[in-house]
Amino acid sequence: MIPSGRDEWDRIKARLRVELGEDVFTSWFARVEFEALDRETVFLSVPTRFLKNWLQSRYRDRLLVLFEEAFGTVRQIEFAVRSAMRPSTPSRDGVATAAAAAPAAPTQVRAQPFLVSSSPVVRTSVVGPRAVEAGEDDVLAGSPLDHRYSFESFVEGRSNSLAFAAARRVADSRPGEAVPFNPLYIHASVGLGKTHLLQAIAHAARAEGRRVLYLTAEHFMYRFVAALMSQSAIAFKEALRGIDLLLIDDMQFLQGRQVQQEFCHTLNSLIDGARQVVVAADRPAADLETLDERVRSRLAGGLLVEIGAPDVELRRRIVAHRVAAAKKANPGMEISSAVIDWVAENVVSSGRDLDGAVNRLVAHNQLTGSEIGLEMAETALRDLLRAREPKKVKIEDIQRVVSKHFNVTKADLLSSRRTRTVVRPRQIAMYLAKALTPRSLPEIGRRFGNRDHTTVLHAVRKIEEMATADRGFADEIEMLKRMLDA
Repeated sequence: MIPSGRDEWDRIKARLRVELGEDVFTSWFARVEFEALDRETVFLSVPTRFLKNWLQSRYRDRLLVLFEEAFGTVRQIEFAVRSAMRPSTPSRDGVATAAAAAPAAPTQVRAQPFLVSSSPVVRTSVVGPRAVEAGEDDVLAGSPLDHRYSFESFVEGRSNSLAFAAARRVADSRPGEAVPFNPLYIHASVGLGKTHLLQAIAHAARAEGRRVLYLTAEHFMYRFVAALMSQSAIAFKEALRGIDLLLIDDMQFLQGRQVQQEFCHTLNSLIDGARQVVVAADRPAADLETLDERVRSRLAGGLLVEIGAPDVELRRRIVAHRVAAAKKANPGMEISSAVIDWVAENVVSSGRDLDGAVNRLVAHNQLTGSEIGLEMAETALRDLLRAREPKKVKIEDIQRVVSKHFNVTKADLLSSRRTRTVVRPRQIAMYLAKALTPRSLPEIGRRFGNRDHTTVLHAVRKIEEMATADRGFADEIEMLKRMLDA
């Protein structure tokens, strides 16, 4: 058996990324590796048994078609788990729990800008008054918590003060007490403190004896599907609806119709029972096109709070806090206020980059013995300096700008009309939606009159061909992009 075909696998992955969208592709295919091709069988490996089962049940047929197109002789796909799995442990009533039926969802370690302590991470899951070791068999084993993410270590400023106050209000409320805003929905770009606030709520509420569950959206999907596979779905649902406080992070990654329906039922049950729900995402609920409309409506019915980019004063305080923590770990290290001011004024992309900037300065000092001064900071942080965060372009903005530019209505863009005066602007709008937004082809198709993703793909390729062949047309497309970026 000779490993081969890795180039073909890369092309298949690129095709899946286009077909499924970035979010779905990252969730299910980013960790799949091509191992070998042996006559009519392709061998793929995955890190967990759950991912293997999921791909076999949901995507085996599509993968087989793609491999047949690539190799011509492939008739079978075999999945292997790269790491040894821990055997399932029966629960007290003899039924394997959801946590045992599938390994916990892989969790990315995030750098967090709003930290004072530099202590090592302690991974726990919250399932009531006591902390549960991450990975312990439990129907409601939550996502890992970082004990450093507390209200005390969160740096408050003008851009996050409302979110901070709302989070404190939720954490301080008593079990069963009606909260004026439920659910609480916090949205912000990456690195601005959403996860920090959610985990701070979890820690504070648990300390008061409340039953708390913190989950990422991906982890919620893993747990629900694992419960279905282990025939413990009823126990999972009942336990989920018996908690006092549910926190869901990265809501934009919640996928699957059945999972979303169950989440909607759970959301309604908790809110109607005066139990608090807190959700975080990278954009407002109305912009989460992949979510069921009922879920979006329920989320929008609570308090929506945005965390904005930190201003220079907040950035300086974040840097100062991070430097103070670094000095505790390295007593002989010195960072002057001039360097702190310089970092705060020049690293403006996100709070997380501020944390990374301080880490780089400390690393350069510890590894080379160089004094942390302005010259060293300029060299070490060159790629972070004034990195401009791109403007978030919405499909609605694209439709508005294109409609105005070509003198057609938005209704024309969404209609089934096929006259040239409407078709070309529609194709341009679809192309811009794919180029300037993170939306997948199916999502874009739905936003343009429920069109199929192949129609969107055709539009994208058509506009690319025209822009390559016609310089004037390419300049017009660039002008529209500048108008949207203004």
